[in-house]
Amino acid sequence: MIESLKATTAPRIAHPGGSTIDRYLRRQRRQRWLVVAMALATLLSLVTDVATGPGAYSLGDVVKALTMPGEVSRVLEVIVWDIRLPVALMAVVVGASLAVAGAEMQTLLNNPLADPFTLGISSAASFGAALAIVLGFGILPVAGTLLVTANAFVLAMIASLAIWALGRLRGVNIQTMVLMGIAIMFFFNALLGVLQYVASAESLQQLVFWSLGSLGKADWEKVGLATLALGVTLPLFFRAQWRLTALRLGDVQAKAMGIDVGKLRLRMLLCCALLAATAVAFVGTIGFVGLVGPHIARLLVGEDQRVFLPMSALTGALILSLTSILSKVLIPGILLPIGILTALIGLPFFVSLILRSRREIWG
Repeated sequence: MIESLKATTAPRIAHPGGSTIDRYLRRQRRQRWLVVAMALATLLSLVTDVATGPGAYSLGDVVKALTMPGEVSRVLEVIVWDIRLPVALMAVVVGASLAVAGAEMQTLLNNPLADPFTLGISSAASFGAALAIVLGFGILPVAGTLLVTANAFVLAMIASLAIWALGRLRGVNIQTMVLMGIAIMFFFNALLGVLQYVASAESLQQLVFWSLGSLGKADWEKVGLATLALGVTLPLFFRAQWRLTALRLGDVQAKAMGIDVGKLRLRMLLCCALLAATAVAFVGTIGFVGLVGPHIARLLVGEDQRVFLPMSALTGALILSLTSILSKVLIPGILLPIGILTALIGLPFFVSLILRSRREIWG
């Protein structure tokens, strides 16, 4: 009887973790394939974006111009390499930057509505850029095209430090930090309104066009600087990936694991500010990409930063790349400001998150 019972139960006990390990490995393989699929989709969207625009150029001609530029006409080579490709690459880099910043802000503040746009970092960067556009005022002693970028960066850093400093006060919780970010957004939007009111007609036109978000002024220099900002911050995020994953368990559990939560938040918020400031300075205000991208990534691969971070970057890049295509084909002959389209697309998603947060406790 006992031997029979042992024989019956032995196969179940022999490998108690086998099924769990198998499920874990299958999940890892699925996550990797999803990341690869998202990367391929982003690459396809990038090529389609380059092929879209005035002029009857086929996709094959554009691909040939990208891979063998010496074998196509000089006109097509200039259109592809000097006009369309910088714009398409800027959409991918800025989309990835905003999504990464949004993903890490949601992780750091443990709130599903956190991103550079809703927490005021983009608004602060916009005000800094507007100071340069309207008044020609520079916070740092720089000039030329870097004046707008430097102002945006400094103001974004100030906003991030204000949110972090509030979180260091006794009795302040995460929700208070989020509310502080929303207050910062309204504050800088009000200051931006003042600058719009006193601006000259020429400056006002430039400021309004810039505030709507546009990829039209992208060039290789700006693409290089935006890529540099993303290239500097991404390794820092990857280096802190296990600590960021642990932070999702709560501050108490993270501190019990030996993580300096305050220092981690400061460093990562500054990285988020750098990404947001660079994006705003080069393409203007583009909202909701940093909100929508991370949530789609989270639904696909979960919270593990090893796959969540690259998936967020790729999702944001794909969203903005597709929006760039849409801005050119929605009304033939008219290039719509990309910030308008992202707001129209992201607003319903944002409302659904608010309604869902009424019923659920996030985290």
